[in-house]
Amino acid sequence: MTESVTEPTAGLAPGSPPGTPAVPQQRPGGDGHEATALLERARAAVDPVMRAAIGSLPGPMRRVALYHFGWERADGTPAAGGAGKAIRPALVLAAASALGGPAARAAAARAAVAVELVHNFTLLHDDVMDRDTTRRHRPTAWTVFGDADAILAGDALQALALRLLAEDTHPAAPAAAARLADCVIELCAGQHSDTAMERRAPDEVTLAETLAMAEAKTGALLGCACAIGALYADAGDADVEALDAFGREAGLAFQLIDDVIGIWGDPRRTGKPAGADLAARKKSLPVVAALTSGTPEAAELAVLYAAPHREEDDLQQITLAVERAGGRDWAQAQAADRMARAMQEVARAVPDPERAGGLLALAEFVTRRST
Repeated sequence: MTESVTEPTAGLAPGSPPGTPAVPQQRPGGDGHEATALLERARAAVDPVMRAAIGSLPGPMRRVALYHFGWERADGTPAAGGAGKAIRPALVLAAASALGGPAARAAAARAAVAVELVHNFTLLHDDVMDRDTTRRHRPTAWTVFGDADAILAGDALQALALRLLAEDTHPAAPAAAARLADCVIELCAGQHSDTAMERRAPDEVTLAETLAMAEAKTGALLGCACAIGALYADAGDADVEALDAFGREAGLAFQLIDDVIGIWGDPRRTGKPAGADLAARKKSLPVVAALTSGTPEAAELAVLYAAPHREEDDLQQITLAVERAGGRDWAQAQAADRMARAMQEVARAVPDPERAGGLLALAEFVTRRST
């Protein structure tokens, strides 16, 4: 823990409305502008390479990918939609910069694109498997083009990611490719665990296995992004692993808050329907924490969750039961704890708070969303 980082707490961020997920207090001077600038720089660095890579795809898959990234409408005409926040490529570049300076950051641009392509491969597939109908405030690709085209476009993005690294002449590229491939396997294992949990009764799922699933699905790729950035800075094994651990802990904090927003978030801000995870009986972290709390409300929630979704009142009852059983409070406190661990890990690899500033700003950004 460096002196310039304020200890995370389980309370609300200053000035936040009631119900805002708990996150670490900002570093002095950290008002979000640093993270926004880093994300804008990352997007500027990766978009041209990513557009060129996607442009090399066969027509049908290219069309789906361009729509998914918000660069085209369903009819193929240009669009100015957002392609996402570029958090993962920004982490690659920030890690490379923290350990190797501007030259390492510039060298890691193709690797940053590869990580972002893998992320979007998972989004295309997850939307099909979860039957999510909205992403980034527009219909998901499978609802527009069908399941098969969305899945194939996702497969193509993964192949593009590995091709970018295979063609990269940087000495770190082979290790980065191997690490990214291992990460994809872990992501698939996490997704398998997630879907398998949905077939089990509410009282058959433990909090430990749900946390492990969340780390594999979300933390693994954030950790991989940071580790790849470290590889491009020619960092030693200990620093690479510390940054991987940093990304994983920050990723768990991100997922905890994302799960809170998934239940209590405002659809006008999230771009996704409120309560969709509850309607699908997803065993998100706040839900499993509530189910395993041992409270009378947990038993009530188990009965509600075992029944199929019928109407809006059902969602309101479940939302209240999750909160009364402590799921929301647990998730908020756990997010703050995970961020504290993330700060400790990054300090191991980058003890100078000035050099670590970009990584810390990005970690704060991903955990500073409100409902």
